[in-house]
Amino acid sequence: MARRTLPTAVALTAAALAGMTPTAAEASPPGTKDVTAVLFEWNYASVARECTTTLGPAGYGYVQVSPPAEHIQGAQWWTSYQPVSYKIAGRLGDRTAFRNMVNTCHAAGVKVVVDTVINHMSAGSGTGTGGSSYTKYDYPGLYSVYDFDDCTSPVSNYSDRWNVQHCELVGLADLDTGEEYVRKTIAGYLNDLLGLGVDGFRIDAAKHIPAGDLANIKSRLTNPSAYWKQEVIYGAGEAVQPSEYTGNGDVQEFRYAYDLKRVFTSEKLAYLTNYGEGWGYLNSSVAGVFVDNHDTERNGSTLNYKSGADYTLANVFMLAWPYGAPDVNSGYEWSDADAGPPSGGQVNACWQDGWKCQHAWPEIKSMVAFRNATRGQAVTNWWDNGNNAIAFGRGSKGYVAINHESSSLTRTYQTSLPAGTYCNVQNNTPVTVNSSGQFTATLGSNTALALYAGKSSC
Repeated sequence: MARRTLPTAVALTAAALAGMTPTAAEASPPGTKDVTAVLFEWNYASVARECTTTLGPAGYGYVQVSPPAEHIQGAQWWTSYQPVSYKIAGRLGDRTAFRNMVNTCHAAGVKVVVDTVINHMSAGSGTGTGGSSYTKYDYPGLYSVYDFDDCTSPVSNYSDRWNVQHCELVGLADLDTGEEYVRKTIAGYLNDLLGLGVDGFRIDAAKHIPAGDLANIKSRLTNPSAYWKQEVIYGAGEAVQPSEYTGNGDVQEFRYAYDLKRVFTSEKLAYLTNYGEGWGYLNSSVAGVFVDNHDTERNGSTLNYKSGADYTLANVFMLAWPYGAPDVNSGYEWSDADAGPPSGGQVNACWQDGWKCQHAWPEIKSMVAFRNATRGQAVTNWWDNGNNAIAFGRGSKGYVAINHESSSLTRTYQTSLPAGTYCNVQNNTPVTVNSSGQFTATLGSNTALALYAGKSSC
């Protein structure tokens, strides 16, 4: 439903903004540390502590936190994705806890990305987690019926662009992001978060918002170059494609995660020799990659923590391979896919109360420093056995081998590493590289090896 007619001058300004060229996209997160730990449904006090104890020391560049806006009440995780106001008043903490988290993470050298829900509001009526009353199309002091799209039926046809971007995603009230007032209001919310020190945004359901609308909103930010990562799920033959959004910033490359599942479960790791653009994906400089996220781990489209060695080794590969900016999903055990976080999001300790803490699994955590140490180095010395054992170097800075076979493997590997002693960070054992750049090692079934310059002792 279109907002009431704008004054002529405002309408002209909106039209001009709509045609603006978006600011240059960040080529993956800025800086030398591009790995994000996604602490799904962790409360902000727990995130703050984890930045200090684990994320900073391990070399994570970013932490992504779940949506901070006030939302509908309920125990399910997805209540966080039905905002009812832009106050920081959800189950994960209030404004003070959020600000403290940002400051604490910054002090630990970790930047903060916020999962941001701006495509829609809620699907019902009631009182939010911060006490705000609302109905589906009325959020007092924020939005009224005039601020939502004319289509009030669910998205039903992904070959129809208008249907995808103007109708209601799973019945949630769809904001009319083509309107001046809505754009201004969303930008105000994002600017408030920037004022609290936030470094970037993951734009939830970006596929359902025209790329030009997002460009307009981004142009209004106090820091238009803030990191920007958009959820645009690829679908073959669909009307809206991920490539439309790369002018705004990074785009999450879902094909990467889908194909990793298939390769690790039913194909051959040898096929990964040209993984990335060679498989038709987005350019590496604008791709956000992951093994799983909070949606895909539940719907079965990707690997997840229940996948055993497939999952662990896929994360090792992702962090070793120079494509995209990686997210490490870190959530909690579930049997009911709707179940919300244990203890309302409070994490007393990793691997307790159902918290899986994948970001702290030794095999995964150790690869963050590997990635930082090998940044900018091309793949060299690729080897595979034609099946499920692979190895490759990252120039003269690092080398990785992965044995996804059912039995152990002993061989001599050729690297471009300088001679010396290195630490295999996968199991903290020393490895000696000779003057020819070679070393001999035995890898057990479903294990990996990773060496990098600067890590000589275990």
